[in-house]
Amino acid sequence: MADKKALLTVPGLDQQVELPIYSGTTGPDVIDVRGLMAHGLFTYDPGFVSTASCDSKITYIDGGKGVLLHRGYPIEQLAENSDYLELCYLLLNGELPDAAESERFESTIRRHTMVHEQLTQFYKGFRRDAHPMAILCGVVGALSAFYHDSLDINDPHDREVSAYRLIAKMPTMAAMSYKYSVGQPFMYPRNDMSYAENFLYMMFATPCEDYKPNPVLAKAMDRIFMLHADHEQNASTSTVRLAGSTGANPFACIAAGIAALWGPSHGGANEAVLNMLDEIGDDSEENIQRFIQRAKDKDDPFKLMGFGHRVYRNFDPRAKVMKKTCDEVLKELNRSDDPQLHIAKRLEEIALEDEYFIERKLYPNVDFYSGIILKAIGIPTNMFTVIFAMSRTIGWISHWNEMISGEYKIGRPRQLYQGHETRDYPKK
Repeated sequence: MADKKALLTVPGLDQQVELPIYSGTTGPDVIDVRGLMAHGLFTYDPGFVSTASCDSKITYIDGGKGVLLHRGYPIEQLAENSDYLELCYLLLNGELPDAAESERFESTIRRHTMVHEQLTQFYKGFRRDAHPMAILCGVVGALSAFYHDSLDINDPHDREVSAYRLIAKMPTMAAMSYKYSVGQPFMYPRNDMSYAENFLYMMFATPCEDYKPNPVLAKAMDRIFMLHADHEQNASTSTVRLAGSTGANPFACIAAGIAALWGPSHGGANEAVLNMLDEIGDDSEENIQRFIQRAKDKDDPFKLMGFGHRVYRNFDPRAKVMKKTCDEVLKELNRSDDPQLHIAKRLEEIALEDEYFIERKLYPNVDFYSGIILKAIGIPTNMFTVIFAMSRTIGWISHWNEMISGEYKIGRPRQLYQGHETRDYPKK
């Protein structure tokens, strides 16, 4: 029972509507509006920006303070002391693993990295110039045709097996999407490598040479995976939950999340950063200042991509970690003379010093730095969102599992109808 209640006065009703108010562990209180339906009313909230669609114990964001917690742990501490697979365990199970649990979990993930050999035939059905996200979306959706032995969503063991398969196989399928687009043979996963090392190996190794991932780049890749692992009830996570509320299998739900992530306003933001740097082109100070002025002009369509965030009204806590990682990668690769990267660094300096950006809290976000890192590593722009999807899979499957494990209803938003009233079909 709620200790607090809100009283709503509605014209036309002879009494106030009493609505329970609930408090979470932290964050703002929420008003339970479900009782409005009994009075023939429901709320109007385009984009669901003021609506809590569920309760969750996984991730918490305080945009005003620039806080991101996974199961209570600050992202800065996790990025510094943990790694992606340990974070996967944490998000999925609620607690950090002990040494034995960690070893079992990592061993299980390694045993599932291979994909069914017939699945490789799917890739041949795509054009060579198909976007890797189109390929990944299709292939992930097809997984239920290969792994239908664990699709009972009401069985906790089946849900766990599906989660492990998705975490393990996503890097393999992502790398295969890239290899297919460039006409190179698929590289089988190496279970003697770490999660990030294995991904870089499958991306860049060829049968004719021995490839050893650079440890600095592998660490940066692991950080990128961690910083994109989950971000509360965003568009793609909400899509996964909505699809899952119908009882759809987990592979179909994750494919739905990939489709939602593909949008440039969501997962495609770091790709948009590189496109913006291409548009700026010339790295001279005069040209960069010209584009800065264009960004300040409200009548100019040019936008500085990778600055500011819909949720954070302060510095994105992930961006602080990513900035440090970006500096480490550029130093390791000696890429300080790259014109595009010079533009990016100069934009960063201006945004952190210019009153226009400071007043509007338009700080560089995680997409700004991740795009620079991925470009420096040698990953093509059209693979950026694929890597985001690969990273976010653990967040999606954790939220899906949390929902299926408890009581839930099929998602069914309502609408404010603005169309014609009833009218008769014209007589002929």
